[in-house]
Amino acid sequence: MSLAAFPGSVHVRAPGKINVYLGVGGRHDDGYHALATVFQAVSLYEDVIATASDEFTLSVSGVEDTSAVPLDDRNLAMRAAKMLAAATGYEGGVHLEIRKSVPVAGGMGGGSADAAAALVACDALWGTGLHPPRMHELAARLGADVPFALHGGTAVGTGRGDQLNPALAHGRFDWVLVTSEEGLSTPAIYARLDTHRSQSGALADDPPMSLDVPIPVLQALRAGEPRSLAASMFNDLEVPALLERPSLDGVIKAGLSAGALSGIVSGSGPTVAFLCESPESAHYVQSELMDAGHAALHVHGPVSGARIITA
Repeated sequence: MSLAAFPGSVHVRAPGKINVYLGVGGRHDDGYHALATVFQAVSLYEDVIATASDEFTLSVSGVEDTSAVPLDDRNLAMRAAKMLAAATGYEGGVHLEIRKSVPVAGGMGGGSADAAAALVACDALWGTGLHPPRMHELAARLGADVPFALHGGTAVGTGRGDQLNPALAHGRFDWVLVTSEEGLSTPAIYARLDTHRSQSGALADDPPMSLDVPIPVLQALRAGEPRSLAASMFNDLEVPALLERPSLDGVIKAGLSAGALSGIVSGSGPTVAFLCESPESAHYVQSELMDAGHAALHVHGPVSGARIITA
């Protein structure tokens, strides 16, 4: 299958995400947990440049320790490119240049953004013309966060997080992110959650197959009210992340003391996301946290999903 392909290379940008709400059910026999989450794409991006090649190769920049990002089939972007080629019958290869800005293993879906960008870039480069439902299907096979990185905006994720429904979100939400030099393993945090719950008896032996996002979260997003959203933010993975990295508790307290409306561990951590009242408030919180020695970034959401920048 082939449509008119872009010559040379294609540059795609995809956003990182914050889990404004993340409810996690018990672990099922297939190893997965039922999730109910609200994703918001924010203005911290991964850039992927796909260039025509006979082989599948990959390079990474933007991280101090490049060994933290695999360059083989363990990399979601590489797997995305090969999956697209197999699905469409494309017989060539591609070189993927990944320019990272989203923290590695930071709970913000950077690897998933890379995979979504690779799908869009290779589809355009090769002229394979994949229909959006099929693209979503491939994305879901790569990981729960990849479909959201394709679409961006604000969305409710259920199932494994890959069953998406757009959420009405008015206005702009300003966030300050505190990043960590050392990431956390998502599987390890889920395992720690399971252990913690088994020890505390927090869940029944037969956990529900589906969960729901609380209505106040959706109402706050629809109203565009940061204060209402701050009151309803929640993350089931925050407890195991704090058990694994106790210093994060001090980060959360520092952001709240600086004037943030609320602070939450993003996804499996260790990035901490602080919701602020306004852009001006976010700048102040960022400055205070930086003065205290933290690496802090001011971002906003929602923003669009994976998009072609240049071709």
